[in-house]
Amino acid sequence: MRILSGIQPSGALHLGNYFGMMRPAIELQEQGEAFYFIADYHSMTSVFDAEQRRKNTLDVALDFLACGLDPKRCVFFKQSDVPEHTELSWLLTTLTPMGLLERCHSYKDKLARGLSPNHGLFAYPVLMAADILIYDSNLVPVGKDQKQHIEVTRDVAAKFNQLYGECFVIPEPQIRDEVAVVPGIDGQKMSKSYGNTIEIFGEEKPLKKRIMSLVMDSRGLDEPKPDADKNIAVQLLKLVADPSVAKECEESLRAGGYGYGTLKKALFENYWEYFREQRQKRAELADNIDYVHQVLREGAEKARDVARPVLKRARIASGLE
Repeated sequence: MRILSGIQPSGALHLGNYFGMMRPAIELQEQGEAFYFIADYHSMTSVFDAEQRRKNTLDVALDFLACGLDPKRCVFFKQSDVPEHTELSWLLTTLTPMGLLERCHSYKDKLARGLSPNHGLFAYPVLMAADILIYDSNLVPVGKDQKQHIEVTRDVAAKFNQLYGECFVIPEPQIRDEVAVVPGIDGQKMSKSYGNTIEIFGEEKPLKKRIMSLVMDSRGLDEPKPDADKNIAVQLLKLVADPSVAKECEESLRAGGYGYGTLKKALFENYWEYFREQRQKRAELADNIDYVHQVLREGAEKARDVARPVLKRARIASGLE
């Protein structure tokens, strides 16, 4: 089984990235042939500062390796180091209906929030399809918000296969419902686009201030909260704390007499402890940047060894060779 997943270097990685994509990916590296990439081509639809992109890309590499990604058990690389992604994207673009892309929720959501659309934003799902198909991927771990893009990939691959003959493996999405959507500090889905994130790594005081700013309702300390399971802090606590801790906090809220400030402090303490070892590992990696670059270079070489024959197969099938 070949597993593929990618993550954009569009800003500091956060709890939504970790629980929605990173941790499942790290677990899956033990279960199959895993290909994980830093999607720096995709970041070009939203990040327009070259130096910032370089920094973000290196930060993502550091974060992933610190959190347990093992380059001996998976292929870890930068998307832009494997040009086969973009060539295959063009082959797929010629078969992708405009209406299919216009219906994509992610594109419509960004338009609704007033973002100025560019072609890259519109064609994002086609490049994503190429990312997946170029490695004959069987399984693609994604959050709920990306499920539609896997469906686009499947549709485009099936259309190519129907027109030019069997060429691409049709991938399957894997969605972990219990952590598919991680709430941000405002209760919406945690996303860099919304500015509501809690970073995985960062300075202690700013992160504590961030968590203490979680939006709560106006009910007083003594009031019982029968809907405590829907509280943002409780939902996040369930991800980073022992189940007994989260359960105790939830029950205290239901009973009344338990303040939101105390709850947020408990969340911060458990979150800070959860990533303690990862913070230490990241600091060690930051002192050995040459190793990180070497991991990415070697990963790209391994990725291209797989991507080249798949692209050649598609070129021959479509009459380019």
